[in-house]
Amino acid sequence: MATVKPILRIFDYAKAVEFYLDWLGFRLDWEHRPEGSPGYLQITRDDVTLHLSEHHGDCAPGARVFIDDFEHLTAYHAQLLARQYKHNKPGLDIPFYDPTALEMTVIDPFHNRLTFVERR
Repeated sequence: MATVKPILRIFDYAKAVEFYLDWLGFRLDWEHRPEGSPGYLQITRDDVTLHLSEHHGDCAPGARVFIDDFEHLTAYHAQLLARQYKHNKPGLDIPFYDPTALEMTVIDPFHNRLTFVERR
């Protein structure tokens, strides 16, 4: 099976690092940031890998990534709230499409949404 790595558009490297690495807890796998050029990064948290791009034309802002079968969502949610990130205070919801699931959506500074879903 192929591996899917969504590319999300970012406009500010420092804001992306603050959101994805410092707050969400992703780790930086690698980056390509030649002097005077837009950045391109690969980040990972557990088995979720994303690419973040400042390059015009790679993708449009406002994407949504659906992260299914995320384990320990309640604990992760509590960790995020404890970090006091002033731009985002996500809630936990039971989605309409599955009463046995738990869902949390976070919105990055570039209007991309990540929806984490735990199946109970």
